[in-house]
Amino acid sequence: MDLDLEGIIQCIKQGDDSGVQIHLQAFNKEFAQCFFFDSEERDRRKQRKLEEFRKNKVRDYADSDSDCEQFEQEDRGLVLRQNLAVVLVRFIRSGVRCPLLKVSLRTLRILSRDKKVLGPLVTDGALLTLAKLAGLTAGDPGDESAEPDSEFYDHVIASLAEANAARGCSDEDGGDVEGDEEGDEEGGVEGDEHGDEGGDVEGADSGGPDGAGWPGSHSVDEAHGGSERHKALERGRRDRRQSRPQREGEEEEEEEEEEGTAGEEAQRKEALKVLCNVVYNSTWAQERFSGLRLMRGLSERLSSGASGSSSPSVQFYELRLLFLVTALRRELSTQLQQEGGVSILTAAVESCLGVQWKDQYECVLDPAAPPISLEASQRVIEILKILFNITYSTHRQEPSEDDAALYRHLVAMLRLCLMRKCLLPDDTDELQGHTVNLLSALPLQCLDVLLTVRAEPDSTQSPGVNMECVNALVLFMERRLESGDKMKEKLTPVFNLLTESCRAHRETRRYIREHILPPLRDASHRPEEGSTVKSRLVRLMTHLDTDLKHSAADLIFVLCKENVSRFVKYTGYGNAAGLLATRGLLGGQGPAAPGSEARYSSDSDSDTEEYLRVKDRINPVTGRVEAQQPDPMEGMTEEEKEEEAKRLIMLFNKLSRDEIIQPMGVNSEGKLVPMLGLRDNSLAEEVKSDSESGGEAEETQEE
Repeated sequence: MDLDLEGIIQCIKQGDDSGVQIHLQAFNKEFAQCFFFDSEERDRRKQRKLEEFRKNKVRDYADSDSDCEQFEQEDRGLVLRQNLAVVLVRFIRSGVRCPLLKVSLRTLRILSRDKKVLGPLVTDGALLTLAKLAGLTAGDPGDESAEPDSEFYDHVIASLAEANAARGCSDEDGGDVEGDEEGDEEGGVEGDEHGDEGGDVEGADSGGPDGAGWPGSHSVDEAHGGSERHKALERGRRDRRQSRPQREGEEEEEEEEEEGTAGEEAQRKEALKVLCNVVYNSTWAQERFSGLRLMRGLSERLSSGASGSSSPSVQFYELRLLFLVTALRRELSTQLQQEGGVSILTAAVESCLGVQWKDQYECVLDPAAPPISLEASQRVIEILKILFNITYSTHRQEPSEDDAALYRHLVAMLRLCLMRKCLLPDDTDELQGHTVNLLSALPLQCLDVLLTVRAEPDSTQSPGVNMECVNALVLFMERRLESGDKMKEKLTPVFNLLTESCRAHRETRRYIREHILPPLRDASHRPEEGSTVKSRLVRLMTHLDTDLKHSAADLIFVLCKENVSRFVKYTGYGNAAGLLATRGLLGGQGPAAPGSEARYSSDSDSDTEEYLRVKDRINPVTGRVEAQQPDPMEGMTEEEKEEEAKRLIMLFNKLSRDEIIQPMGVNSEGKLVPMLGLRDNSLAEEVKSDSESGGEAEETQEE
């Protein structure tokens, strides 16, 4: 469908709101599912088609002339979308009635998915207009141009006519250049594309005062340090906040709009969606969000939203916008924290979950309570993501007394997030995942409230301590291990949280060790073989990703009380070598890890009778009982053995001289170093020792 921008402008000039609405609704219906691609993506698609043709020798796609027409049509569509954004930004400032305003904002939301159309949406006037419609500010955004509306729209139409005329001339010139070979044709097409994007688009947009006032899509990035290379936009996951089932043929827009939603609420929601897209896609918009002081208005909205003054749908997009700005702009994250963001967001969590308090740091957990609704779970997830953004740097800090009380209040509600279920299993897993992320960011001493909850008779306990939360974390880790999807992102936070908890709390370590490292009985299999939690963790100790393998190894090492021999016993020296080398423990037990304040009991590891019977036959490298192998030197005389040893030494020397291998040894610090350096250090120490001894002897003679 061709966009009739001139028809839209004529309807606006004539005051025909119904005509404008019909045009925009048609556009919205056509492009509701569209996430526009740029010329770079078109080139990649074209190259893939060409490679497919060369492979199959079958032209199953349009010829080059058709490709030229398609690309030119897409470029023309880009020009129209850019000018439509200019027109709509001007139009919504003029005081549009609610139904048409909602449709216009929906069109802007579709346009804001394309980075090349963001120019008119990132001006201060446009951002303030959208912020006012979203309820973030009450001030008048002002008008960036003193030109009357009629002259402005006439100027846009004239600019479009000039662009079309320039394109026509370019097409005629291209016809003369066309050669007989396909390579010449493709070269002409690429030249036309760059000419349209670099010349005609900017010329068309720069004709009007609004066009002169806002930077074009290329100039926005060039002026503010961005990149000209716009990647193809990927479609995001559909929201699952609506509890009603999807009906066949139902439009996306109708799915998102709740029955009975007031016009003002729908308008605010659409404006928030546009702001989310603009902030996500434009670094300049992120900077101006900070410069225009829109964070204060957003914080105030959230404070009032906690009392129920906003609909759940609007609250969700307010939270999504706040998450984006705190994730993308560090100064805004700091500002929100300094302005009491933790307490505001904690109150929002409390409101979403309907928390009832049993004690100062204990929430009522009713086993018969219904699951968390879809809307509430999605809002809580957004809040937890924001809280992580503003608290992740507090993990190693010593909180003040007031901050510690606030964090403990928050952790008490995070316990509910771990223990309660959502309507959908995926939502439960996502909620628990973000809960784990946030718990790993908070000061460790404030997590004690997870264990101070009074133990019920039927609750999971370990020497009188309530282990319900710890058990939930272990089960969560097991599910993530079984899924095998995005291992680093999903497993590293829970590994780190459990490691720090085990290092600080004896009962937690004992409980988790019983589940992950039970006493060894069967030593006939390698530690990494099998489907147990321990075997999965041991397999991760040799994973390609360094962070993931170190976090898995750290967890097992702490469960072994950071004892090297016990660690090797449960994992095998081959699997343990990576962590031991990193910590300088290859030579055996060394000093504690830097920053480690763990205090472990001196009780020894009790071995089972089954393990003691085969202990002497276990290969410490593989960690299992190996089948007895025949002696390779059986039947050889001493001279033959000596000759074989010399031959092996010569082979090793040759490999070392050719730099195929490098002999390594363990130095006094327990780290791997080349044997040559180890020998030099040993000789230097001997010389130093001899010189000291000689000096002492001379002093004795003088006396």
